[in-house]
Amino acid sequence: MIRVNVVSHPYAQAILTVLRDRRTSQIEFRKGLVRVGRVLGLEMVKEFEVEECEVETPLGTRAKGIRIKDLDRVVIVTVLRAAWPLTEGLVKIFYNARQGVVAARRLEERGMHNHEFEIEVAYVKIPAISPNDIVIVSDVMVATGSTMSRVLREVIRYGKAKKYFIASVIITPIAFEKLKKTAEELGIDLTIYTLSIDPQINESGYIVPGLGDAGDRAFGS
Repeated sequence: MIRVNVVSHPYAQAILTVLRDRRTSQIEFRKGLVRVGRVLGLEMVKEFEVEECEVETPLGTRAKGIRIKDLDRVVIVTVLRAAWPLTEGLVKIFYNARQGVVAARRLEERGMHNHEFEIEVAYVKIPAISPNDIVIVSDVMVATGSTMSRVLREVIRYGKAKKYFIASVIITPIAFEKLKKTAEELGIDLTIYTLSIDPQINESGYIVPGLGDAGDRAFGS
C-alpha cells in the first residue's frame, strides 16, 4: 500500500515558498530544510500508536498522559547529500533514531529514458532492521522516483520493517507511480510525506517549478 500526505499547514507552505525563491541564500535554504524535517516528523508521529500512562508530578500527585510507542524503533536513512539538513530536522523529533546513509546519484550524463535514470550507488551503510521498526527515508526531491526506488531496494536488504515513510519537500506524479510499483513489488507499507506534488519534470529531469538543485543550493557548490 502507498499513500501521499501533503502537509498543507501554513507554516510548512511558507517554508516551501522561501525554498522555492531563487533569492534565498545558501544558509537560509539549509535552515529551511531543517525546519521542513521537523514539520514532517511531527506529521509522521500522528501515525504512531500511543498508550495511556500515569506519572507522578513534583507535587506528589498522579497525572494521566500518553506515551508514543515505537519512537525508539525508528531508522532514518539519508540519501546523500542534499538530505542531510532534512534529516537534521527529523532527528529533532526522532531523537533516538538509528541512522543509515545511501550515497546514490542519477547518471544524468547517460540521459533520461521514459522518465527514468540509471542510478549509481557508491556507498551504503544501514543498521539492521527488524519487523518492529519504522523506516524513514529522507530525500529532498523525488522527481522521477528512480533514485528512491533504488534506495528502497537497498534498504530492504537489511531487513523488512513494519512501516516505511518517505520524507521529502517535493514529489511528482511520475515519481508516485514508480514508487507505487516498487512498494507493490517489495510488499511494503509506504507513506510519502511532502509539502507539494509538482506537476512535471523537464527534459533534464528537474522538477518544475521545483527548487532547482537542492544539493547545490544547500551546500553552495
